[in-house]
Amino acid sequence: MSFIRRIFSLFWRLITWLRVGLANLIFILLIIIVIAALYPEEERQMPTSIALRVAPSGFLVDQYSYIDPLTQIMRPAEDQQVETRVRDLVEAINSAASDQRITALVLELGELYGGGLSKLQEVGTALAAFKRSGKPVYALSDSYTQDQYYLASFADEIIMHPMGAMILTGYGSYRHYYKQALDKLALNMHVFRAGEYKDAVEPYLRNTMSEASREHNSRWLGELWSSYTANIEQQRSLEAGSIDDYINRMDTHLAAHQGDSAAAAQAAGIVDTLATHPQQQQLLVTRLGRDKKHDGYRALDYRHYLAFVQRDKLLNPVPDQIGLLVARGMILDGEQPQGSIGSETLAQLIREARDDDAIKAVVVRIDSGGGSAFASEVIRQELAATRASGKPILVSMGSVAASGGYWIAMGADEVWATPSTITGSIGVFSAFPTLDTSLDKLGIHSDGVGTTELAGALRIDRPLSPLVANLLQQSVDSIYQRFLNLVAQARDSTPEQIDRIGQGRVWTGSSAKQLGLVDELGQLEDVIAAAADRAGLDSYEVVEVHKPLTPAEQIIKRLSGKLLQVRTHLAAPGSQLELLLGLASQQLQPLLQLLNSNDPRSVYAHCLDCVTP
Repeated sequence: MSFIRRIFSLFWRLITWLRVGLANLIFILLIIIVIAALYPEEERQMPTSIALRVAPSGFLVDQYSYIDPLTQIMRPAEDQQVETRVRDLVEAINSAASDQRITALVLELGELYGGGLSKLQEVGTALAAFKRSGKPVYALSDSYTQDQYYLASFADEIIMHPMGAMILTGYGSYRHYYKQALDKLALNMHVFRAGEYKDAVEPYLRNTMSEASREHNSRWLGELWSSYTANIEQQRSLEAGSIDDYINRMDTHLAAHQGDSAAAAQAAGIVDTLATHPQQQQLLVTRLGRDKKHDGYRALDYRHYLAFVQRDKLLNPVPDQIGLLVARGMILDGEQPQGSIGSETLAQLIREARDDDAIKAVVVRIDSGGGSAFASEVIRQELAATRASGKPILVSMGSVAASGGYWIAMGADEVWATPSTITGSIGVFSAFPTLDTSLDKLGIHSDGVGTTELAGALRIDRPLSPLVANLLQQSVDSIYQRFLNLVAQARDSTPEQIDRIGQGRVWTGSSAKQLGLVDELGQLEDVIAAAADRAGLDSYEVVEVHKPLTPAEQIIKRLSGKLLQVRTHLAAPGSQLELLLGLASQQLQPLLQLLNSNDPRSVYAHCLDCVTP
């Protein structure tokens, strides 16, 4: 027994030593990262002759979603870039077009997930301008999705792996319909709406798409697809209808090449060169030079290049500014982080831009399908107040600016959309489920007393009374009428005319321009130039007005950047350092739960069917 006790004691001391040692290692690692973050970096020099590497990853967005810095530290390195900001891509490509130090551009598109046609077109416009400078553009990926191929079509040469595939399918809008399932479950869905084409609630009322929904969805999807194919056919010098022919006769194209998708794409002029990974690298090394350090072609990542561009701007400041605010995501009440639109958050930023004398005009970029009608009105009123102060307000619609997103835009002097923006959806709906019939079948019943007709009226285990149904429908009708009135006033029209093109219909930017729902068609850079013209500015700097990080968040964000550099060089998946970081994540997890808690209102004006293809 004495021997066993000694063994157990030794084993216990060993566990204690390992626990203390591991904690010390994690602590030392954090100290090293803090020192590295605070230590000033050596100023890098821009190479005098190099290609620009543009490798967007994740989804294209107008504004990064908020991720608390501690979470950024602990996330796996491969998950760090799940979004790419469109403005960063456009600024880097446009700057490189006139920069003599940039000799070519390489698009690596394998990690791009998508982003919607409107955002793709903005990047494509920048790529077209780069090509006009006379510098070559190369695109490469193992395979190409529909969104990836749109950007690749602007390249002088499209390179694909011989075993790759061209995944072109066209645009579609398909949903599940639940009426039969709800009937089987005896679940009653009470729907109230204003607008024949406000079809977001149809899945609860039908088993198939209504003719009204089929008509208006076919229209805007067809407009976007025509724009997609026409742009590609123009860039690739293909005959009109070539893309549709390639998709609709895919079986014939494959059969002509014994099922070889890559060879079929090359024969159709969809891609130019088929090359394996070593062949791709050798091709680019031959044309662009070798990077001896990383044993690949010589290029500068666009993020690093953008840092040089922004540093040059800091050395040559311009006194007059155009303020840029981004409203991206669902519109909610109160304070909200980036990636959502909080009424109080955005209103405060608008006030800051209004009170800043250096900012001569404001551009609001909207990328939202809507949300809370109340929050939308709070934001619209703040824009109207800024407009009344004499400072120009212009709205740039991104991929989507519908329902509540369109509501916000009515506070601006000018409303711009891209041709492929999805907008409109001027309509309101409400839905309230009750389980009384389901519970009755199970032998569960609800009964009681109340002091008024409305006491307990919104319990989901009781039938919805005619009084409540009447109240909800009146509320929906009232909000819809308010929507019509403010649009009519802003667009110099009448509520009756807006109702004829409203009713929940979704329009592309091009159609919205013809109908008078927007003033002009153009991309963000066009809107910024128009804002400068309204303010009478010949030279100006664009400054982004956003919610600042707290001092603690700034420190942690800088730490996360240093840690990412460390992990990129040292922490391969499964390595000891990666294991230590995982353990540190468990220790710090309680701290991550302290950030960003909010309970928004439950009434929304949202376009649920505005999904950008």
